Amino acid sequence: MMTTPWPTRDSRRRVPLSEKLGLEELCEGTIDIIPFPGSRVATLVHALVAGATCIDDADVLRSGATPSVLSHRMMASSTLGTFLRRFSFGHVRQLDRVSETLKTCAWSLRAGPGSQAMTIDVDSTICKVYGNQKQGASYGYTHVLGYHPLLPPVPTPARPCTCDFEKVRPTPSAAPSASCARWWAVVVAPGRRGR
Repeated sequence: MMTTPWPTRDSRRRVPLSEKLGLEELCEGTIDIIPFPGSRVATLVHALVAGATCIDDADVLRSGATPSVLSHRMMASSTLGTFLRRFSFGHVRQLDRVSETLKTCAWSLRAGPGSQAMTIDVDSTICKVYGNQKQGASYGYTHVLGYHPLLPPVPTPARPCTCDFEKVRPTPSAAPSASCARWWAVVVAPGRRGR
């Protein structure tokens, strides 16, 4: 009679998408803030996926059985704060490069729209900041100090497109969603290359 061995812990482990995409290794080779940029970015990404809204929320990843699921080292929230405070505009561009590469890898794993047409709903938002020393923060049309990024949500049946293509020129009372040339190059063009 032949017995089948019990599966080992490693053989039962499901590999997270971030590990399949090589998030940690990609950050190690791209971001030049040392030490451990890969583990730090991976901790931030997984904290956001788990619903974190501030740096302190990342500590939830250090409890329970999380380290047995995720292969990277879980960083403390104080370490993440120090890491983020060292970011310059150049480091943000390095993260953009990481994001583009991850998107290309994800689309190669069939996470993208494939050959179907994809609608992108350009929408602006306000991320309020506090203090006068925030690099890149400004007062927008709402007179609130903050960052005003353009977000590219992809419409779904649950959240249809809310674009109004006839009103893309900014006015004093409208969001500045017309400044799309640079945004297009950063967000949309890499997605096309990934296809």
